[in-house]
Amino acid sequence: MKKQTRGFTLIELIVVILILGILAAVAAPRFANLTGSARAAALNGLRAAVMSASTLANALQVASGAASNASVTIEGLAVTMTNAYPQATAGGIDNAVRFDATTFTASGASPMTFYVTNATNTAQCAFTYAVATTTQPATISAIVNVNGC
Repeated sequence: MKKQTRGFTLIELIVVILILGILAAVAAPRFANLTGSARAAALNGLRAAVMSASTLANALQVASGAASNASVTIEGLAVTMTNAYPQATAGGIDNAVRFDATTFTASGASPMTFYVTNATNTAQCAFTYAVATTTQPATISAIVNVNGC
């Protein structure tokens, strides 16, 4: 009678562990810096929200027939306006957007700078919102450098 054994030999197990170790060493650095990409994506989402809130506030003011500097109310909060767009100060665009204050910070006035609070370089992981002029709508800059997130 022939005896059959089942299972793996020690050499087969060592080879499999070695291959898994090599894969882990190659793949780990690719996934190590996902937080910076996540912060950049979140900031890009906030930038889109600021654009939408600015346009919505402008549309509300135009639809109501109010003066270009009259405040509008968005979800119960007064949004101060300048030239038919939210101001780049506290009570202006930040009231229109209502962003998460634990993740993002807005500072300054005209232009107001939005940045990720825990970014590697907050000066680079940021964009600005500038007040509208009599001839131009409010301007929103591109993110300075997503690599700083």
